[in-house]
Amino acid sequence: MKINIRVNGKMISDDVACDMLLLDFLRYHGFYSVKRGCETSNCGLCTVWLDNKPILSCSMLCAKCDGHEITTLEGLKKDAEAFAYFMANEGAEQCGFCSPGLIMNVLAMEKELQHPTEEMIKNYLAGNLCRCTGYMGQLRAITKYLNRHQGGKNEADQ
Repeated sequence: MKINIRVNGKMISDDVACDMLLLDFLRYHGFYSVKRGCETSNCGLCTVWLDNKPILSCSMLCAKCDGHEITTLEGLKKDAEAFAYFMANEGAEQCGFCSPGLIMNVLAMEKELQHPTEEMIKNYLAGNLCRCTGYMGQLRAITKYLNRHQGGKNEADQ
C-alpha cells in the first residue's frame, strides 16, 4: 500500500504492509526517539503527534496516517531542550528511556492547557510510565516549565 506521511515537515512516500504500525514505520525511517515499550498502549514511550495531537504510535496503523502530519521529538528539538533544562534542575532525569514520550506529552499539554493545576498535569500524563523516579521531580519540573512565563523572567534565561 502506497502512503504519503509528512514527518517533522518532510514528506515520506513509501510502500507499506497494511498492518504496519506507525511506530515501526517511524523507526524504519530513522526516528529513534519513538520507542517500543509495553506494546499495549499503556506506557507512553511511543508518543508522537498526529496533526499536533498526541497519540500512541504502537496502536496506530501507519496507513491511517496517510496524508497527515506526524511530529516526533526530533522535530521539536528547541522546545525539548528548553524543557530538559527544567528536568535537570529538578534532578528529575534518571535513565531517560521514558523521556521522549513524556516530553512529547508535556509539549502538547503546554499548547492545549492554560495554567494547568497539579491535578490536571497528573491526569494528562497518566499514561506515561517511568520505572526510575517517584514522579515528584518530574512534576516539579513540569510545573515550573509550564509556569515559566508567569511573573517575569524565564528561569532558563537567567
